[in-house]
Amino acid sequence: MNDLQDDRETVRGEKTAASEDRSGPADWTPREIVRELDLYIIGQDDAKKAVAIALRNRWRRRQVEEELRDEILPNNIIMIGPTGVGKTEIARRLARLSGAPFIKVEASKFTEVGYVGRDVESMVRDLVDISVNMVRGEREDAMRGPAEERVEERLLDMLLPPVAREPEPSAVPAGPPGPSQDRPAGGPAPRTFVVSATGEAQAQAQEQAQAQAQERAAEEHAAGTEATPSRRRRTREKLRALLRDEKLEERTVEVEVSESSVPLLDMNAPGMEGLDWNVGEVLQDMLPKKTRRREVTVAEARRILLSEELDRMVDMDEVIDEALERVENMGIVFLDELDKVAGERGSAGGIDVSREGVQRDLLPIVEGSTVPTKYGLVDTDHILFIAAGAFHVSSPSDLIPELQGRFPIRVELRSLNADDFARILREPKNALLSQYTALVATEGVELRFTEEAIRELARIAAEVNERMENIGARRLHTVLTTVLEQVMFDLPDPDAESVIEIDGTFVRDRLQGIAEDEDLRRYIL
Repeated sequence: MNDLQDDRETVRGEKTAASEDRSGPADWTPREIVRELDLYIIGQDDAKKAVAIALRNRWRRRQVEEELRDEILPNNIIMIGPTGVGKTEIARRLARLSGAPFIKVEASKFTEVGYVGRDVESMVRDLVDISVNMVRGEREDAMRGPAEERVEERLLDMLLPPVAREPEPSAVPAGPPGPSQDRPAGGPAPRTFVVSATGEAQAQAQEQAQAQAQERAAEEHAAGTEATPSRRRRTREKLRALLRDEKLEERTVEVEVSESSVPLLDMNAPGMEGLDWNVGEVLQDMLPKKTRRREVTVAEARRILLSEELDRMVDMDEVIDEALERVENMGIVFLDELDKVAGERGSAGGIDVSREGVQRDLLPIVEGSTVPTKYGLVDTDHILFIAAGAFHVSSPSDLIPELQGRFPIRVELRSLNADDFARILREPKNALLSQYTALVATEGVELRFTEEAIRELARIAAEVNERMENIGARRLHTVLTTVLEQVMFDLPDPDAESVIEIDGTFVRDRLQGIAEDEDLRRYIL
């Protein structure tokens, strides 16, 4: 227990020192944030600036006095633009940069409280779950070194079980049962007289023989007790080296694993989701867990034991406290398809429980309220909400006025053209061409794209978007997959060349007929 506490204190001290001297993404200026977003997203400068300012304002809020800090609320954002232009990617990259708990939800999937479906408070509960898992993962990573050391020792104990301590040898060699066994404990051994045929006592010779036997037994025992631990230590170190070299992974050992005898029962009845409880979890906490011994490989045992050690070493109370604090001060909720709930009346003239009712349920959460979760109460005052929608049929003005007022920042994302598509294929970090090049490289073949091929891919993707539904940059994935379909199918081919070059002619041959035929274009691209 003391070692466990020391490990926790060491990790806690390292985290405190790191937090006092940190200059990570959370401290970046808006220009630095936009520069980082440029590595992954092409164009949409207005949207990048808006989210960069919102992220920097969180750092600025932490620097002001506490009395004023609670009064500074985040400027929630609405992104307006067609699908596939980068709305979701901007929010996702922003969350990764800041290390903040992030959740993406679709507003159209919510219904008014009391009706069948998910109520809007569930997104806050899901955000807390994400935050708890995030913080726990960080703590486990910090504790992984000490935990792996403990697992190694436990595996060595399984491979080389400790020997029970042998009883101390008796001062008198065991002999046939007789009166000598009835002597008082600790008393002197009675003298044994051997009577010769002539009747003379030979006690002295017998005593000398006994003394010599006792001395030999003591010497042998001393030599054995000194040699056995030494041999075991050498054997243990040899096994340790084999373990670290992963040469014992297939050897089997027995481990104790805990099992739950309680089935998983979810309470998802209409109107009861807000209780946010699980009958199985409650019963598991109340009833003792069963354990049974399993014979597993060393590799599997290492995984099981590591999970057990991390569970013991990570303080879940601290994890929950930090997770709740992160949600309240750093959480980001991305509300997609907000335009789908814009509108006041249903088809029959009545209130639509999945439209205006959802908006009214969203209002208190976006304004700031307290949401109960299984980990505790969560204040949503300082959670950043980023909403997005195409708003083709409706407009932001169709939202209820109170909800409009809670999204003061509105940015419009423009549609992408052929030039943008060419940049998307070429410039971003981990771009689509880089992904396919890496996949083909696993077959020992180098895949190259000429500049003409890139321009041709971009042109065809833009044309298909204009003639059909505009799905933005997602069209590139469909087009590129169609172009490389035969290449990906033929590999690995022993007769294939070591370098496959994709040029403009190759792209046109694969796509021209499909792009010009309306039926093929509709169902393939």
